[in-house]
Amino acid sequence: MTNPEHGPASGESKEKLSTRDLERAPEILDKKVEKSNESKEEAERSIETARHEADREAVSGREVSRGEHKQKANEQSGPAFHSRQASYKHTMKRVQSEMTAPERAFSKVIHNKVVERVSDAVGSTVARPDAILSGSIFAFLSVLALYLTAKYYGFSLQGSETIIAFILGWAAGIVFDLLRALFKRR
Repeated sequence: MTNPEHGPASGESKEKLSTRDLERAPEILDKKVEKSNESKEEAERSIETARHEADREAVSGREVSRGEHKQKANEQSGPAFHSRQASYKHTMKRVQSEMTAPERAFSKVIHNKVVERVSDAVGSTVARPDAILSGSIFAFLSVLALYLTAKYYGFSLQGSETIIAFILGWAAGIVFDLLRALFKRR
């Protein structure tokens, strides 16, 4: 009739069940609090261990000599590094096999190590997002002003105004990025 798993069948046993549960509630809560405290302590220990390992591995720039730096770089070329490279090559071959011939040729060109290095260097120096944005905004505003002025006074534009304005805005964006980086370091 009354199955404790499925709940009571009458209102009277509901009251008994809730009274029993209320009596056991402090025990249950104490157990849950102990478990949460243990898990918090475990998490704190693992965080502390990770901090110690990071501190041990971290070396300031003044302490690293050229030889130590090269030694660390050689450690990165260990078995894990080679398996990562092998996995990358395997994935590239698998993905390129699913491409059309022109797509595959283009993929091989842009994933060439030399092209990737040049692209990364250009992306981190010349093609900065703030510089491109400032160049675009400056070009738009200055060409708009030049166009309105030319229309008002009746002279024609040459066509190179947009390019020149973009280059000037881009240069201003690069200078702004450099100044911001200098002041951020301080």
